[in-house]
Amino acid sequence: MVERQTADLDRVFHALSDPSRRAILRQLTAGPRTVGELADPLPMSLAAASKHIKVLEQSGLLQRQVQWRTHLCRLNPAPLAAARTWIDEYEAFWDQRFDALTAWFEDRDKDDQEK
Repeated sequence: MVERQTADLDRVFHALSDPSRRAILRQLTAGPRTVGELADPLPMSLAAASKHIKVLEQSGLLQRQVQWRTHLCRLNPAPLAAARTWIDEYEAFWDQRFDALTAWFEDRDKDDQEK
C-alpha cells in the first residue's frame, strides 16, 4: 500500500516538475480542452505536447475522453490532495523549526537588553 502511494506521489511530482505540464494544467482549470487547444499556446509541436499530456494522464492529473477523433481532456485535481498532504507534513516541521528560531532570537534580544 505504501509503495503504491509513493509511486503515485512520485508520478504527480514528476508531472508537476515541468513548466509546460503546469501550463497545461492551468489551461484545464478553465474547463475541458481538446489536445489541440492545449498544445496551441505551447512553443512545441503537437507530438511533443501530446507526450506531456500523456505524462499528466499517467499521473492521474488529467483525464482524457475520446469522442471519435477528438480527445477531450479534463483536470482531475484528486491526486493533488496527496501531494498537498505530503507538503503539509513538511510545513508543520518547518513551522516548528522557525518558531524555535524565533524564540531563540527573542531570548537573545531579551538577554542583551538586560545587560
